[in-house]
Amino acid sequence: MAHDGQDLSLGSVILPDLLTLTGDSIAPIEGILETARTHVRETVVADGRVSGALVEQNQFAAHGLAWLATYVESLRQMQAWAKRLESEGTFGEVEQLIHQIAFGEYLSQIHGGIQMNQGEIVRLADMGLNQDERRAMLTDQVEHLMQHGNNPGARTRLVQLMEERQAEVTHGRTGLDEELEMIRDQFRRYAVEKVEPYAHEWHLKDELIPMEIIEELAEMGVFGLTIPEEYGGLGLSKASMCVVSEELSRGYIGVGSLGTRSEIAAELVIAGGTEEQKQKWLPRFASGETLPTAVFTEPNTGSDLGSLRTRAVKDENGDYSVTGNKTWITHAARTHVMTLLARTDPTTDNYKGLSMFLAEKIPGTDEDPFPTEGMTGGEIEVLGYRGMKEYELGFDDFKVKGENLLGGEEGNGFKQLMETFESARIQTAARAIGVAQAALDVGMQYAIDRKQFGKSLINFPRVSGKLAMMAVEVMIARQLTYFSAWEKDHGRRCDLEAGMAKLLGARVAWANADNALQIHGGNGFALEYTVSRILCDARILNIFEGAAEIQAQVIARRLLA
Repeated sequence: MAHDGQDLSLGSVILPDLLTLTGDSIAPIEGILETARTHVRETVVADGRVSGALVEQNQFAAHGLAWLATYVESLRQMQAWAKRLESEGTFGEVEQLIHQIAFGEYLSQIHGGIQMNQGEIVRLADMGLNQDERRAMLTDQVEHLMQHGNNPGARTRLVQLMEERQAEVTHGRTGLDEELEMIRDQFRRYAVEKVEPYAHEWHLKDELIPMEIIEELAEMGVFGLTIPEEYGGLGLSKASMCVVSEELSRGYIGVGSLGTRSEIAAELVIAGGTEEQKQKWLPRFASGETLPTAVFTEPNTGSDLGSLRTRAVKDENGDYSVTGNKTWITHAARTHVMTLLARTDPTTDNYKGLSMFLAEKIPGTDEDPFPTEGMTGGEIEVLGYRGMKEYELGFDDFKVKGENLLGGEEGNGFKQLMETFESARIQTAARAIGVAQAALDVGMQYAIDRKQFGKSLINFPRVSGKLAMMAVEVMIARQLTYFSAWEKDHGRRCDLEAGMAKLLGARVAWANADNALQIHGGNGFALEYTVSRILCDARILNIFEGAAEIQAQVIARRLLA
């Protein structure tokens, strides 16, 4: 594999003084971000305030700013990760190559164009930067990394090391502490033994995940992971939630997502519930005795939750009657309670008239999925993310006890829901990492096993290059997600960072799945191969918990405020 007369396939191709180079490149891109923010703000501010109409009119620039900020934060966190490993004496060759390639690639994209998705590349000029302003980031260190960081030799060497160390759980040290890595190992073993051998059949047959799996996850504490100990949970960190979600989703996103509903429901009760509601519901969620589902979205509203029309009318006994329709409700049939968002003030047409309920229901069966009076449902057939099934629900005089109004006060539903978004997006980012890692797992194994023209696919540079970038972007998304969880665990506002983690993680999952399928060639298009399921599962990540466009919009509004 000669390159300019130099054999780059052997020995180290790591740049000298790597951490100094990468550290010195942070300030120039932070400067570019500030320049871009200034230009975009000038286009969206009217009368001293950010105008929603102008943000929408200049959406490409605003969303580009969100992606630019995500890249800058990603490189900050990669530098922090590398420095931690260096201080511990664990910044080995794999980690150095990942770090070098990450900076080489993301700096080049910042200067030349960031890929928001396959068909939309945003450039600094789109955000109003002129040629001189764009050149301001091109310090000697940045140019050196752009030219030499992500080079063929580095990618080849990284994949050689990955192949040699296949038995390791992750490609490169994650930077997490020993306790969290022990949790990772436990759930990785569980996924390999109990999930991976059966997940593809569940998917192909469109079957619900067996109750045995749910019961075993309950025993392992998955549903009470972050619920405080005084309410029956394990009281662990959001970082632990990331690791568990990541490894279970690596086995199958359906299994990795079982805990999402409990996480959201518990967050709602912890943040907005009365003490009586906490005492009643949190231990049930933690033990898995009560399985919740989130019932927010309605037909024709999508991400516009403020315009929900489902009504909850209070009767003379203080109970409520719910009428309306909901859609895209995950795991709706066999759950026991719904976190149900409905309009309690009919005079409003925005988020102010919404309330949240803990609406109890009877778990259904295959024969009778919705036996509760006043409630009907029908399955939505989907490409992937099948293990819990998706449903449309109809409510007609459906009864909810007055004591199950979250917080005991009407009109707080939207605010209560907003308080869960940080955790939900961190958890979704972790699920995306798991799917991205699964794609890398199957893509790499196939590249090793499949022989063409007398050698394994992994020995072809276009194949190994794909695998290298897959591993690098998994680590970038992972570090951004862990940082968001760290901020959350320390009580700091992290909606911006959590949104960035979800935005990037979802793109990485889809890119990895697509590349893994490409490595499989025609076999990847066959339903019998696992990668076909991973591709279908990866696609949802750019849509749920905030579509990528909505996520970028939210990030941009925060950056411009």
